[in-house]
Amino acid sequence: MDFYQEYITTIHDFCIDKEKLVRRIEELKVSRPASLIIPILYGEVEKPPLKKIITDLNECTYISQVVIALAAESTEQYVHVVEYFKDLKLPHLIVWCDGPRIQHIIFDMKKKGIDLTSFKGKGKDVWIATGIATLDSYAIAYHDADIVTYSVDFPAKLLYPIVETELNFFFNKGYYARIDMDGMAMHGRVFRLFVRPLLDTLQSDSKADILRYFLAFRYTLAGEFAMTSDLAMNIRIPADWGLEVGLLAEVYRNATTKKICQIDLGYYDHKHQELGANRSEGLCKMVGDIFTTFMRVVTESTDNRMSESYLHGIHVRYKRLGQDLIRRYHADALCNGLYYNRHEEETYVDMFARVIRSAGDDYRHDPSDMLMPDWTRALSAVPDLREKLYEACIADVKEYCEEG
Repeated sequence: MDFYQEYITTIHDFCIDKEKLVRRIEELKVSRPASLIIPILYGEVEKPPLKKIITDLNECTYISQVVIALAAESTEQYVHVVEYFKDLKLPHLIVWCDGPRIQHIIFDMKKKGIDLTSFKGKGKDVWIATGIATLDSYAIAYHDADIVTYSVDFPAKLLYPIVETELNFFFNKGYYARIDMDGMAMHGRVFRLFVRPLLDTLQSDSKADILRYFLAFRYTLAGEFAMTSDLAMNIRIPADWGLEVGLLAEVYRNATTKKICQIDLGYYDHKHQELGANRSEGLCKMVGDIFTTFMRVVTESTDNRMSESYLHGIHVRYKRLGQDLIRRYHADALCNGLYYNRHEEETYVDMFARVIRSAGDDYRHDPSDMLMPDWTRALSAVPDLREKLYEACIADVKEYCEEG
């Protein structure tokens, strides 16, 4: 436990009165309504984490609406999810992002010069749900559907700094310790062994303010965050695994750091991915996308030239810093009685270093981005786009889920 303040405001949980937070958000529900967006894959339905999330959310009556951004391949899957979420008593909307109605709207947008047809995955689904949520929300919270350690405190902690009139933050990101207390193991390898040493490496070459900003976040890859609808309308959401990093870069460009904060969510665990044998699989795919996003940030924010020698220097320094961190994490784990396999951690650093080389070469030859347009631009082309998407969701329910 510490009380250190970073470059951005850090809200520690020394003794947060969660009931007070909930009461205050309830008081502001009319003037500052809050929504929650949960992107889900069909495969996450019926699994224990999502069941617990729904049970806990039923106690979060301060949330005005829950928007489920669903990736499902068939009508049967969609109908199953609609039925499954009947256990959620809060007002909610299932957005079938792959459904024919929403896909038709996406193709129509292309005719107006807004082409989203090449984007797939979580980023696109979050973008669609965000547009719908901004129709009736002052603040929007986001979190995933696979959180094993979920509690009723999560949404309240994320939303309170945004809706509280004495604070008025524009953006709040959760941070936590990725520790499995049941299995007594340390997780979060992509952050611990890749993102943090990579940021230290990049800052050794440049003192750009944005790198200092990134280093201030205690868990850069946290998928739990909240923001005002106004900010959500003006940021470009990345469509790949660089979502969390790219989102932070967009927030930096659109909001003063005085209005950005992070909050302690305690211990956290979710489903784990395999390392993967190449850059198209598992954590290697994630790391490659994250590295590309950071390279884009460096290109846009510093004078560093993306040369072969520059990338070679990053590769060498990253690997050394990653290996140094393994010794420190080993000491931390040993003192806390946590399982820690140093050889396995070394294997991860070696693989991440190889990804840096290949992803860096790819970026040098093709620096195109995976950022989707912001909602302000989309509405300038299709002014009633949000309403069309909302109406498509209602029509889907009527056609596929209502008898008669």
